[in-house]
Amino acid sequence: MDNKKRQLIDQIKVVINNLENDYSNEITSGVFQLIYIRYKDALDVMENNEDIRELNIIGGVRAYMDSYNDYLNPLLGELHKAEKINRELFNA
Repeated sequence: MDNKKRQLIDQIKVVINNLENDYSNEITSGVFQLIYIRYKDALDVMENNEDIRELNIIGGVRAYMDSYNDYLNPLLGELHKAEKINRELFNA
């Protein structure tokens, strides 16, 4: 498996685990639910070797910031890492 693809799968799992462990009550509605569903769908696409153009994780950072404006939240850094790897994968 391509190294960038493996990195993205691992980072998507980090975000999903963060959401499930730290935001279990919030992932049932609102922005956290949107982000959670996008990342779960992206993991499914990646693990089933489907077309990676179907990934829809870009914008999670912006959606979070538009709703919470909390620059110090560690989740924000994890979302940013995933989006960066995603961009690198498409530009490779």
